[in-house]
Formats: sequence, C-alpha cells, structure tokens
Amino acid sequence: MADRSDGGGGAVGGGGGADGGAGAEGARPRDRRRGQGELETQVLSVLGAAPGPVTAAWVQEQLGGGLAYTTVITILTRLYDKGAVTRTRSGRSFEWTPVADGAGLVALRMRKLLDKEDDRDAVLSSFVSALSPDDERLLRNLLGESGLGGSDGSDGSGASDGSGGLGGSGESEGPER
Repeated sequence: MADRSDGGGGAVGGGGGADGGAGAEGARPRDRRRGQGELETQVLSVLGAAPGPVTAAWVQEQLGGGLAYTTVITILTRLYDKGAVTRTRSGRSFEWTPVADGAGLVALRMRKLLDKEDDRDAVLSSFVSALSPDDERLLRNLLGESGLGGSDGSDGSGASDGSGGLGGSGESEGPER
C-alpha cells in the first residue's frame, strides 16, 4: 500500500536482529527511519567509490549496518529503473556501475516531475522565482557556462537582488527565449 521510495522500510529494521543490531553508538537500525532517498544516495556513494563494476554483496558489505541483501538488491533495482546505475550479467547475478551520483539522482527526479507537467514554463518560472539570490546566481553561471544563458551577453552577475529576475513572473525581466 505505502510507497517505500526510501528504499528501507521493513527490511532495514527487520535485518537488525541477526547480528545483535547494535551499531557503533549502540543504536539499532530500526531506531531511526531513513529519509526519502537516503539509502539510494548511500548506495550511489558506495558505487561511486568502487574500483569498477561490483556485486550487490560487495555493496552490502561496504554499507555495513546490517542491511539485508534483499534490501540492497531492491535499492539497486530501483536505481536501475531510474537510470542511475547500469548492470551487466555476471554468472547468476549482476555487477552494478553508477551512471549518476547523488546530485544526478536528484536531477533525474526533478526532470521526471517536470516531464509530467503540461505547463513547463509555469513550473520552471515558479521554481526559479523561489530561488535564493545565491542559487539564482549559481543557476545563471551554470547556464552561461553551458551556452544556454541567453543572448544578451551578460556574464550572469546581474539581477541577484532576490526579485526572481531569472524568470520571476515571466514578464519583462525573464531570459530571452
């Protein structure tokens, strides 16, 4: 019934009893529920540090904390379905390789949400108008570096007064399209 996109759910808490369940600070795995996507981010981090394609058992060992093997497989499969990892057959199992890191996974989620909306302009305009001045400046710089910053020749250093100048209300100060 419940969507368990945090990748943990019952398997994480249920796996704690086999080895005593005590971590470094004496907390059992079921004492704290992971935030949404936290386990996926941890798995991507482990894969990013891997020497090459690795098995789910290797990922499980690196994560520690008494995670069940089936939980690791579930997370890897979800990441595969999202396009964040690839897998290749190795005997009866798979070897896994990251395609995206944690930031890339968040970007994939954002793009999927945007793709579901009919009025992309309104969604992007609302998103940009809610950015902090620092985030807006960063976005302007990133767009400028990619060549998508518009044709006004600006260096991305203007309109950071918090007014949402990057898109704001879509009226007079938005980027040219």
